[in-house]
Amino acid sequence: MAANIHDQSFSIVFGLLGNILSFFVYLAPLPTFYKIFKKKSTEGFQSIPYSVALFSAMLLLYYAFLKQHDAVMLITINSIGSCIESIYLIFYLIYATKTARIYTTKLVIFFNIVALGLIILVTLVFFKGHLRVSIVGWICAIFSVCVFAAPLSIIRLVIKTKSVEYMPFPLSFFLTLCAITWFLYGFSLKDFYIATPNILGFSFGITQMILYIVYRGETKALVLPDSNNKVQLEQFPNANNVQQSTVNQNQEGAMNYGVAGMISNSQVVPSELNV
Repeated sequence: MAANIHDQSFSIVFGLLGNILSFFVYLAPLPTFYKIFKKKSTEGFQSIPYSVALFSAMLLLYYAFLKQHDAVMLITINSIGSCIESIYLIFYLIYATKTARIYTTKLVIFFNIVALGLIILVTLVFFKGHLRVSIVGWICAIFSVCVFAAPLSIIRLVIKTKSVEYMPFPLSFFLTLCAITWFLYGFSLKDFYIATPNILGFSFGITQMILYIVYRGETKALVLPDSNNKVQLEQFPNANNVQQSTVNQNQEGAMNYGVAGMISNSQVVPSELNV
């Protein structure tokens, strides 16, 4: 009895801390949208991160509502996350080109109506009780693992260019701290659908911080498309006034693929090739 109370106390502390950290991570794309607002154009910024983030937050909300017990922390942050990501997407659609607007609308329909609707329908119709919770939990965990593999692209870019220009240390640090917090939250509740993916999350986060320490102060890299629409990497010793690609969007936006298991980075794609 005392052990359960002790574990619940820890889960509340870690849950509150996770909510606070995750809230600020959700706000990380604000500089990106300020740029969009100033230029009245989405330019090369992607809508994929925000579409997937909304899907992830809503999926975790569904899991939390099914779980019922010890789910308040998941419900609060993912409710907030769903609202924030919806605002980002609306803002994006306002300033996007016609092509990007159509593409983004298709993404939202696919992820948040078709995919999420299918998951809800199948699990409600064909499964009951604890089995339903387990299946949805496994879906969340598998999706989290897939998302957490995304930082491999930014890690690869850092190693290839020997530059941390596109990997700001503060955000890597807070994403790592966030993953550790949600791991401890899940572990304290014995909710391994939340805890397990975050092991991968903070492992990649620590790797990013080690790379930052190793390569900080190195020459900066310029990302340019070549004539075949492939990415070229050129080295410039002090390229302060060079236009950067949306590699920064990966860190700046943090690619908030949901919270409590799904905060990560997306693919490295140059702005000229984005939709």
